[in-house]
Amino acid sequence: MRLLSSVSWVPFSVASSTPKAAAPYMQLWIGATNLRMDKKGEEGKEPSAKAREAIIEFMPDVHQMQQLVATETSGGWEKCWEQGLTPWDLGHPTPIILHLHQTGALPKGRALVPGCGSGYDVVAMACSERYVVGLDVSHTATEKAIELSSSLPNSSYFTFLKADFFTWHPPELFDLIFDYTFFCAIKPEMRSRWACKVQEMLKPDGELLTLIFPISDHVGGPPYKVSVSDYEEALHPMGFKAVTIVDNELAIEARKMSIRAPLPFILITFVKGLLDSV
Repeated sequence: MRLLSSVSWVPFSVASSTPKAAAPYMQLWIGATNLRMDKKGEEGKEPSAKAREAIIEFMPDVHQMQQLVATETSGGWEKCWEQGLTPWDLGHPTPIILHLHQTGALPKGRALVPGCGSGYDVVAMACSERYVVGLDVSHTATEKAIELSSSLPNSSYFTFLKADFFTWHPPELFDLIFDYTFFCAIKPEMRSRWACKVQEMLKPDGELLTLIFPISDHVGGPPYKVSVSDYEEALHPMGFKAVTIVDNELAIEARKMSIRAPLPFILITFVKGLLDSV
């Protein structure tokens, strides 16, 4: 991947091979935004009564997931997987990851996918030139990922581990970390710790690849609202620079919310150690 001397915005479109082009986790929150839930709130705060009613009515799975995570501080995500409350689970690899892998655009070496869930992206990236580690705090998620993938022909090029991203220490550093639904799932006050761990786990010339939907105009979470600037605010103190910012326009239709227009996902590549050299 060619590094740019300044951030560039590039239009990019990937067609999904299935009608389920984006995770319902994201579709549901798009609907909540369309309902003008609470534009005066601040991130990390509790939704207003009106906003909470909208969540319960239109997004029951998300509401139940939030309740479990809030009340089960040490095992909320495990409870979600045990009860099948995984509205973020796409059910297949993220289309942009398939595209980047097939076109040879992903870095070779060792890759990490934190919060990997069922492991679809881990499997999609794994090959003889890239060994991928899928990490998840949920035992049930890890077991599901292993069950789904253990007999695949590329199974010798990936592994799944049950571990806490914030306390885990890998035996080797990574050339690539891919973050999709992990950053938006942690509380905003934990983002600086997240950036420290990313910096700690990446090789000096390693890349962080993030795929985000800029969730806005709502309060509470998970998922918490995120933006490009949120990533930059967390990562710049750690010596990261965004070298590419790409509009990845995957069409999303949330029929219950009467949304028809494609909504962009943003793909960002961060590289370590470029702030002083670019």
